[in-house]
Amino acid sequence: MTFLTRWIWFGCLLTRVLAADEGWQPLFNGRDLAGWTPNADPGAFTVVDGALKAHATHPKNRGHLFFVGDLKTGEVKFRNFELVAVVRGEPDANSGIFFHTDRATRDGVLHLRNGYEVQLNSSKSEKRKTGSLYAVVDLDTSPVDESQWFTVRIRVEGPRIQVWINERQTVDYTEPVKPVRTPDRVGRLLRAEGGAIALQAHDDKSTFYFREIRIRRLP
Repeated sequence: MTFLTRWIWFGCLLTRVLAADEGWQPLFNGRDLAGWTPNADPGAFTVVDGALKAHATHPKNRGHLFFVGDLKTGEVKFRNFELVAVVRGEPDANSGIFFHTDRATRDGVLHLRNGYEVQLNSSKSEKRKTGSLYAVVDLDTSPVDESQWFTVRIRVEGPRIQVWINERQTVDYTEPVKPVRTPDRVGRLLRAEGGAIALQAHDDKSTFYFREIRIRRLP
């Protein structure tokens, strides 16, 4: 069986599996960036060998790629949901998956102002490690070898946020009625109407890959 034949077979099998799981919606088709749009640094996001690659081209910008689906303007909003992504990183790399966010930024390097981030990090300099709910529930040790493909699962139900890395739970956080945030994190909140899903291209020395991204809405 050739590589191409195996890839086609795998793609067909994955499609059947996703169809069998009622309610799951693939967000990435493995071919191009259809359904996604960047807020800055559009060259930071490409598709390589069936994987979505996040690698910033501008050293002083944080690029983000937003899921917009078929909408003409704005992003698709998700309130209660479960998201699964299969990812890996190059050595010394930083990235993240944002939710309940939008395109507003809070500083000169274009960090997102609103929403939560699940950290993806293989760098030595960044102390918040993979599986952290950034600046809210932080891990000082990574649960995985980021150079190998691993699975991130994020579940949001009402005020409760849960995160698993390779099915090891790293976060079980319930947002209080009046969260206390530092001045630069005041937008790190869940929104009653939900918000966007976004992927981060952190800097020009960081590369992360996303091989599968799917989501299902929860009641």
